[in-house]
Amino acid sequence: MKEIISLKNIRRSYQIGEETIHALSDLSLSIAKNEYVALMGPSGSGKSTLMNIIGCLDTPSSGEYVLNGQSVANMSDNELAAVRNKEIGFVFQTFNLLPRASTLENVALPLVYAGFSKADRDKRAMEVLESVGLGNRVKHKPNELSGGQRQRVAVARALVNHPSIILADEPTGNLDSKTSVEIMGLFEEIHKLGNTVVLVTHEEDIALHAHRIVRLKDGKVESDQANPNITTYQLRTASAQNKA
Repeated sequence: MKEIISLKNIRRSYQIGEETIHALSDLSLSIAKNEYVALMGPSGSGKSTLMNIIGCLDTPSSGEYVLNGQSVANMSDNELAAVRNKEIGFVFQTFNLLPRASTLENVALPLVYAGFSKADRDKRAMEVLESVGLGNRVKHKPNELSGGQRQRVAVARALVNHPSIILADEPTGNLDSKTSVEIMGLFEEIHKLGNTVVLVTHEEDIALHAHRIVRLKDGKVESDQANPNITTYQLRTASAQNKA
């Protein structure tokens, strides 16, 4: 299976006053194309730091990060921004939508930075909004939508640039149980269509939607296992998609 994320001997330290905080300690992790992986761990385990490094929002103190065949270490800020916009679709717990922009405008925003014309932006944004069931909400502002609908807008925005990876940080943290199940069903559909999905969560029931669960503790990988609740058929299907 082709690796899309390769982290080798990653360390990330922060200096706070006279104290050095070791957020990640010699962490190595590989994620293959079209895998569906949950990163779990208690507060302080390093999962947020790891998510920021995978998403090119932060850089390691040492170690090597290769994203889709590209070494991230020596990239300039502009190159990192381009990688974030092209390779990674972000979904956050707090949605991060522009409050005065319409649903369509929020979803089309990454395409503005990518240099698409307005006609092409609107066409693509409309396609992904329809794919997440919001084709009839394109003119609505975020405050006119439910929490679940706002998260669907955020997912559509993450998908609009055809990214290699969907990186979701606690995507159900602000949602009720019923809506959480609906959003996790949406991630399953996204995975089936060929995206690599990396889910960061502290909730066991949310992590169990993923096919592989990586648990972190004290900045290191404590365990890395296939989800026992995923059937052999589902794993075989995912493996076949990876080889395609």
